[in-house]
Order: sequence, then C-alpha cells, then structure tokens
Amino acid sequence: MANAARLGNRVDAGLLIGCVVLSLVAVVLKQEDREPIAGALRRTIVAPLVGLQRGAERWRTAWASREQQQAVLDSLSLRAVNAAALKGENDHLRKLLGLGSRLQWGFVPAEALHNTAPGSEDLVTTLTLTAGSIAGIKKFSPVVAPEGLVGTIQTADPTMSIAILYTNPDFRASAVAADGTTFGIVYPHPDGGGGSDAYLLELRGVPTRSILRPGTVIYTSGLGGTFPRGITIGTVVQELKTAEVWTRTYLVRPAVAPSHITSVLVLMPQRVTQGTGNVWGAAVNADSASRRIVAAGDSVGRQAAALEAQARAAVLDSVRRATADSVRRLLGAVPVAPPGSAPATPTTQTAPAVRDTSAARRPATPRRDSTRPDTARIRPT
Repeated sequence: MANAARLGNRVDAGLLIGCVVLSLVAVVLKQEDREPIAGALRRTIVAPLVGLQRGAERWRTAWASREQQQAVLDSLSLRAVNAAALKGENDHLRKLLGLGSRLQWGFVPAEALHNTAPGSEDLVTTLTLTAGSIAGIKKFSPVVAPEGLVGTIQTADPTMSIAILYTNPDFRASAVAADGTTFGIVYPHPDGGGGSDAYLLELRGVPTRSILRPGTVIYTSGLGGTFPRGITIGTVVQELKTAEVWTRTYLVRPAVAPSHITSVLVLMPQRVTQGTGNVWGAAVNADSASRRIVAAGDSVGRQAAALEAQARAAVLDSVRRATADSVRRLLGAVPVAPPGSAPATPTTQTAPAVRDTSAARRPATPRRDSTRPDTARIRPT
C-alpha cells in the first residue's frame, strides 16, 4: 500500500511538472506556434478539465438565468397583488364618492385605521378615524360606509376619534324590517366562533306574531335619535331558538365587513335629525311595495285562469249540446229546445175523449156539511 501511494504521488508530481513546463513553453512560443500546441493539449491532456469548465459555465449561466426569471416572476406577482389591492381600494373610494354625492351634505369623510394587524384573526371592534371634533364629529355620531352601517363614535379628540363597530359588546341599534312593520333591537352575536361568523348580529325583541323570512333586509328604524332611519344593517339568516315566549330572535348577517373598511363617512347631528332618505338605494318600504306588486300579479293571474276556465267550460258545454242535438236528429227525435224555453210536447195524434153523459142524468146528491153534526146517527134514549 505504501509503495502504491508513493508511486501515485510521483506520477502526480510528474504530471504537474510536465504541465508547468508545457505551459511555460506555450507562453514563450510565438502566437503562430502557440495555438497548435494549445489545441493539442485541450484535445488530449486538458480535455477533462475543459469539459468540467464548460459544464460549470453552463450551470452558472442557467443559475443566473433562473434567478433573473424568478425575480421577474416575483415582480409580476407583486404588481398583480398591488393592482388587485388598488382596484379594490378604488372601487371602495368610488362607492364612497357615490354615497357622498347622494348625501350631498351633513357628513365628514375619514380614513379608518385598524387597531389590529392586517390578516389577524382578532375580532375588530374599534376603528381609529383621522378626523375629530375640529371637523364637527361628536360623540354618538353614526359611522357609515357605502354598504351600510359601521358603528358609532365613542370618543372624539380634536384631530382623531375612536369608533366602536357593531361587533363591540356596547353596541345597540333600533332596527326595522324592510316592510316597515317589524321592529327590534340589534345586538352583537355573542356566540361567534371566529371567521365570518364572529361578525354576525342578533335582532331581538321581535313580536311573536311577526315572522321574518331569510333574506329580509334590516334597516335602522330612526328611533332613539342616534341613527337616522333607512341605513342598511344586514339581512336575516335564520331564527334563533331562545327561552323567550312573547318575542322572537333572528340571526342577521351584516352588510359591512369591518376588516375591509378603509374609509368611512361620519354623519353630522343635523343630518341625523333631518334623516338620510333613500340614500342606500332601497327604501324601507321597498319590500312591502314588491310584495304588493307580487300579490297584484297573483290576483291578475288567478282572474285570468278563472276566465280561461269559464271559456273552456262554455266551449265544452256548446260542443256537448251540439252533439246531443245531432244524435237526437239522427234518431228522429224532436230537436232540443233552446235553453230557457218550455219543453216541446210530442205531436202524436190521440183519439178524442168520450164524454160521459150518465153523470148528467143521475140526480145530484146533496153534499154533506162536515161541520154539521150527523143527527141520523144519534139514537133516542
């Protein structure tokens, strides 16, 4: 083993010395003589090293190209995410501008700053607004979005204000159904299990006689003086089973998602007093009007069906009478008289009646009076 190792070391040393000598000779030689020798070395002795060098260069080029492509893809992905975020923000701002144009006056725009980190699973219950009492915001001022109700102002500083959302345990709002006949109080849903269910609401205090169908829109009723009438709160999901006997409780899905709020409008007290009208695109009585339209359409449909049934019955009666008349004519019977006329008598000839004259020749017997007692039957005693 030792001899083999020493022999291998000697061979390596000899190859190294030979390569150094050849390289020196190649450097000293002229350009014309250098190229043939260098080419012969590359094709024979240095061929494996040249192959390794070329492979390393290809791998380096491929790696650099891959990094460049990955950088381009990352840039495109980032631009796509930013474009989607900008599009959503622009859409929200357009809706907010539309709401402002419909309100026309009595509101203060403000940017909403979330108190929780973006993407956090914590329940959003408050928002910090970039407008305060200097702009006219006061405590209990309603905070709204293009989709509907957001919350109310809890504290108002000169340049900043804190708003509590409908998810806050202290939130309450008087509500009314779309038909304008069913009232109740909106509370935060305490049993939210996280995710979208954590932002559900409860409509409590609804009379037992009032039944709300899933999908019924709930609005602020205007009672209490905090919220004007007609702000969209949400839609009914289902009825909740409670221990209450005289009232019902319904689960309501809000119209506004607090985690997506970036800008809001704060209504001024004068605007709350005078109301907002049909700003949110659906009047409170729109559902009632639609129900009346549907009922009128059903009534017209029933009348048309009744008329069609009467016409069909008249046609069948006429066909039946014509068929019966044809059958009777074929059998030689008398034609059927029109409806309402006296029935026709047969035209067969009968023999003249024989007059009995014997009764005239018999003497007439006096008629006994039923009221006079019959004395002939009384015997003397």
